[in-house]
Amino acid sequence: MYPRDLAGYGRNPPDARWPNDARLAVQFVINFEEGGEHSILHGDRHSEAFLAEEPTAAFYNVRNLGVESQYEYGSRAGWWRLYRMFTERNIPVTIFGITKALEKNPDAVAAMKEAKFEIASHGLRWIHYAEMPEEQEALHIAEAMRIHTEVTGARPTGWYTGRMSVNTRKLLVLAGGLVYDSDSFADDLPYWVQVDGQDHLVVPYTLDNNDVRYVNSYGYQSPSFSAYLTQAFEFLRREGERKPKMMSIGLHTRLVGRPGRAADLERFLDHVAATSDVWVARRIDIAEHWRAAHPPASQY
Repeated sequence: MYPRDLAGYGRNPPDARWPNDARLAVQFVINFEEGGEHSILHGDRHSEAFLAEEPTAAFYNVRNLGVESQYEYGSRAGWWRLYRMFTERNIPVTIFGITKALEKNPDAVAAMKEAKFEIASHGLRWIHYAEMPEEQEALHIAEAMRIHTEVTGARPTGWYTGRMSVNTRKLLVLAGGLVYDSDSFADDLPYWVQVDGQDHLVVPYTLDNNDVRYVNSYGYQSPSFSAYLTQAFEFLRREGERKPKMMSIGLHTRLVGRPGRAADLERFLDHVAATSDVWVARRIDIAEHWRAAHPPASQY
């Protein structure tokens, strides 16, 4: 059988039945990756070259101090700026936390917990897993679970690898304890999959409502990121009059945490905060709602 589902919900997606008849579920993710990226200091053969301010090649066997300092900005300054922006507006957040990054910054983890942000796992390291042997990836997942539990006080219930392999989802299901994973960009609604005979919930993520567009070849420039988010938000609200959907927004501390971009993000946050017919939630809240309102048997 062909392993991809190209049909999905088709012409009749389910009624999400969000709380309080919300037209749209809105979900903000802050990626916390700084200190877990490729680095000679971490035993890697090359330095990080992904999601930096300028196109750069991976340096082999030497450190790239420019990229390192860009990542450092994220945990030193950008994180705290975003933390203030979201807590001042009482907007719930899901953290995609690289385990090694969380381990290196206990003060940030304490702030996440104080704010009652969901801390989902983003894997052990912010590295490529596509070509990693399955046995080694399983060890990384087990170590990520162990350290995440140690540094946050709880085992993760959500997961997003991002640089995943064909084995990732199966290994996550085998590891157990997860309510959902987000290693998909395939839909505007959560959906169930079967993994080795087990029902498993996927809460899709986004690469278009995402500040990575500031630094990739398609390039957002302020204020078009907030304009794009607002367009998507209002379009989905209109669709939500008939069939409510979900909108994910992906953020990175070293990218939108920069002052000019943060000022642009504020426009969208204020727009969302002023809208009464949407449900702003953490991913775990959306996942638990979906499990209750749309159990797997209702999909098949």
